[in-house]
Amino acid sequence: MIWEAVFRLKVWPPYLFPSPGDVFQAFIFGLRDGSFPIALAVSLKRILIGYSLSLFLGASLGVLVGRFKFLDETAGSLMLALQVLPSICWLPLAILWFGLNEMAIQFVVVMGALLSIAIATDSGIKNISPLYLRAARTMGIEGLDLYIRVIFPAALPSVVTGMKLGWSFAWRSLMAGELLFVSLGLGQLLQTGRELNDMAQVIAVMLVIVAVGLFFDQLVFAPLERRVRRQWGLVI
Repeated sequence: MIWEAVFRLKVWPPYLFPSPGDVFQAFIFGLRDGSFPIALAVSLKRILIGYSLSLFLGASLGVLVGRFKFLDETAGSLMLALQVLPSICWLPLAILWFGLNEMAIQFVVVMGALLSIAIATDSGIKNISPLYLRAARTMGIEGLDLYIRVIFPAALPSVVTGMKLGWSFAWRSLMAGELLFVSLGLGQLLQTGRELNDMAQVIAVMLVIVAVGLFFDQLVFAPLERRVRRQWGLVI
């Protein structure tokens, strides 16, 4: 209602500040001509590939940094330093390394999510009670079995939190990469709407991006986080 009221005040021209009805029409038009479903499918494919790589590499790096002092004093400090760097800053480097192709976007997505997952995993590893490790060694659990059966499960609540943060960073990194890199995807639809002064399309795509982010958060990560916290006795 506030949105419609501001539109009716005519503070900005309609092409700069469209009404909710105009945005809805742009959304319906994007569904009918296939541009929205195609762009969504391309973006989801990219995020699933990039996020899967980030999850594997980030969790592995976090476990290593959390368990080995030498890596903690070297790679650990580097992770914290690189975490403050916006992920879009990796795009020029990615284009120089991989060229104008999918690998460049995937690199930006991986770098956007990997560090947050690694830092959360590292924190979870370091906060494991030493009693767990002593008890495991007393029962003869050593080597890789110690990581699989004790260390990683004990750090799982922190890992899940890192997964959730990593997803949000990966999704934002992908949108930023698609905005600057000419290819199919939701980010490119945003850029097209800007170039055509079609603010209704821009806002419609923004709402789709928000809806996808909320969908995965509420239907995947939030239930997973609640289940892990409940099983680990972290919920009163």
